Amino acid sequence: MSNIKKIRIGIIGCGGIAQQKHLPSLVKLGDKVELTAFCDTLIERAEQAARQYGNDNSAVYTDYKKLLEDTSIDVVHVCTPNVSHSTITVDALEAGKHVMCEKPMAINSEEAKKMLNAAKRTGKKLSIGYQNRFRKDSILLNQACQEGDLGEVYFAKAHAIRRRGVPTWGVFMDKEKQGGGPLIDIGTHALDLALWMMNNYKPKLVVGSAYQKLIDKPEGNMFGPWNPEEYKVEDSAFGYIKMEDGATITLEASWALNMLHEKEAQVTLCGTEAGAEMFGDPDKNEGYVTFNTTKYGQRIESETTRSSGIAYFEGQEDDDMGYLEAKQWIDAIINDGEPLVKPEEAYVVTQILEAIYESAETGKAIELN
Repeated sequence: MSNIKKIRIGIIGCGGIAQQKHLPSLVKLGDKVELTAFCDTLIERAEQAARQYGNDNSAVYTDYKKLLEDTSIDVVHVCTPNVSHSTITVDALEAGKHVMCEKPMAINSEEAKKMLNAAKRTGKKLSIGYQNRFRKDSILLNQACQEGDLGEVYFAKAHAIRRRGVPTWGVFMDKEKQGGGPLIDIGTHALDLALWMMNNYKPKLVVGSAYQKLIDKPEGNMFGPWNPEEYKVEDSAFGYIKMEDGATITLEASWALNMLHEKEAQVTLCGTEAGAEMFGDPDKNEGYVTFNTTKYGQRIESETTRSSGIAYFEGQEDDDMGYLEAKQWIDAIINDGEPLVKPEEAYVVTQILEAIYESAETGKAIELN
């Protein structure tokens, strides 16, 4: 790789998701990339990220537009609050950068469409951070769907349930900056998985409910008690999605819900030939899939092991989903390929989430084109 030009990367937003996923994943790519610029509204946070992940020549900014003026930067990762995803991404694409934007794509479909249009107009690559597609169990189940093992998948459940897992840091509870709560935060991952497994991106009708029932009951939260006065988003939300071909998806998302069994970033699929359900701990990449069907006059279940092979990344020594996401994304840029997560797919996720919120607010079913 020494004779090959490194992909020069700028990070906009050096907070939690950049520190937990993007930065440690990118540095694992070694000679393929160079982290050359770091931007955050808090200068000390950008400086700390530059010291830890950059080099002596890394630049530090508080204004992302200054970072975009650097014509040597090839790629920008947008890791800011949801409300700014669209504006920063469009500006970065217009500045000639490829963009990896953290999920969700945007706070509403209008903002997401601006991103989609900018990518098409500039010819630059755009992808959204749905790293759960890169888990072992996700890739295995997607492969089973692609090969027709489940037949026609006509019903799915998208699970994003926490019993008491309200994120009490940052701006997660700020509706203005995030656009919503658990639905747009973790429900977006589960919905992305369901649509990807089904390879179905044509929603027709959406009905949704959203609740603020437990915001004054912070006891037992895994991240410590929250301040009810700062809790401006839903604590749970649920959606019923009917697709153009008649298929149905139900989506359940909560940060706080009196539900015994938690299930996050996982799906249940029901097809004409077989069904499948995800179990285990996806955060530790210890998820597994149980398939069910009928044969020999019997109901049959078969369970995958937790060391399932990664079909898309054979021989890969590191199975961390954040790293695999970064590797596939950078390889797509180097080889002029296509990112696994396409912006057109992420746009449909945003459309559906927005419709669930709208239906919850108006009490009406929302029709989508």
